[in-house]
Amino acid sequence: MSGADIAGLIAAGVFAVLVGLLAIPLIKLGRVFDEASAAIRDLGTNVTPLLEEATNTISETNKQIARVDTITRGVADATGNVSSLIALTAATVGGPLIKLAGFSAAVKVALGALKPKPRTK
Repeated sequence: MSGADIAGLIAAGVFAVLVGLLAIPLIKLGRVFDEASAAIRDLGTNVTPLLEEATNTISETNKQIARVDTITRGVADATGNVSSLIALTAATVGGPLIKLAGFSAAVKVALGALKPKPRTK
């Protein structure tokens, strides 16, 4: 055996060890890809029921919002009616009350003028 043959054997051995060392991470990477594929498959299986449930929830929410909108419209109409009634009451009762208050103030001033004033010494 010559020196070139020994060097060739050493190089072949080093290459075999290098291939063996590189095979371990590649095997682990393959397992990672297998787990990722399984996780994606499970996700696809579980997402469909979640989306159906979310669709049902959104549909029911839209129905409730429509009901609340109807109630809100009714409350707005009632509020407008109450506001109109208050304005009408204020116009009907407010004018005479202001006149009555003015009259009573005038009577008070007139009665105050009729009282005799105390004499000062």
